[in-house]
Amino acid sequence: MSVLPTDATVDKARLKKVSSILVTQSFPKESMTPYLEIEKKYGVKVDFRPFIEVQGISFKDFRKQKINILEHTAVIFTSRHAIDHFFRICKEAKIEMPADMKYFCITEQTANYLAKYVQIRKRKLFVGVRTSLDLLEVIKKHKTEKFLFPCSNKRQKDLPDYMGTNDYQLTEAVMYETVSADLSDLENVFYDIIAFFSPSGITSLFENFPEFKQNNTRLAVFGPTTAQAVKNADLIVDIEAPKPNAPSMTGALEQYIKLANS
Repeated sequence: MSVLPTDATVDKARLKKVSSILVTQSFPKESMTPYLEIEKKYGVKVDFRPFIEVQGISFKDFRKQKINILEHTAVIFTSRHAIDHFFRICKEAKIEMPADMKYFCITEQTANYLAKYVQIRKRKLFVGVRTSLDLLEVIKKHKTEKFLFPCSNKRQKDLPDYMGTNDYQLTEAVMYETVSADLSDLENVFYDIIAFFSPSGITSLFENFPEFKQNNTRLAVFGPTTAQAVKNADLIVDIEAPKPNAPSMTGALEQYIKLANS
């Protein structure tokens, strides 16, 4: 049975009916996305609009980092973007992955996506559960590997920071950049809830709308770094995930809607 947010976790003064939600990501590829279930169940309009865009860096710029990919024995992937741009760079460098290369993927979905590029042998694939910290528990068993971490110019630092302070051999390789999307067409469009998933989304919000005022717009956030970015911008976090009773963004949204629309 779903557990509703408690009075201690919801600001009653800001608890107002929800009719519209903007999700700051692309429309999910899954046809049965839980967001559509929320739309049908509660009569709430849900729109999708990515606030950030990913752009691959050129091979010329990658070479400036002076990284020898084949000096490494393992690659860490934390997103599909990392996989796409890693193999793009390898193709441009005319590099083929050796059969004994090991791959560490943050989730099962990321691992499944990796199969688009390489035939995976189970003994060479290691998978976390959901977060970078989960993946670290797997990596701890392979401390002697030389790890390559394809990443964005803006990425969470928990994994590389941990590995750097615990004497792992880790090379961070910036292969793509996260930039703010053009949101000018949303200037006069308002939503009851805006759902954010990374600090970059908050950066994009203010790059597009420097005079943004929260007013009655409730902000939903996923992850502690996103929550902190909202607070640093002097905005209010109204809905937060993951929580013990709401491990997903959709779960947290549904709980809030049940309370606000009752």
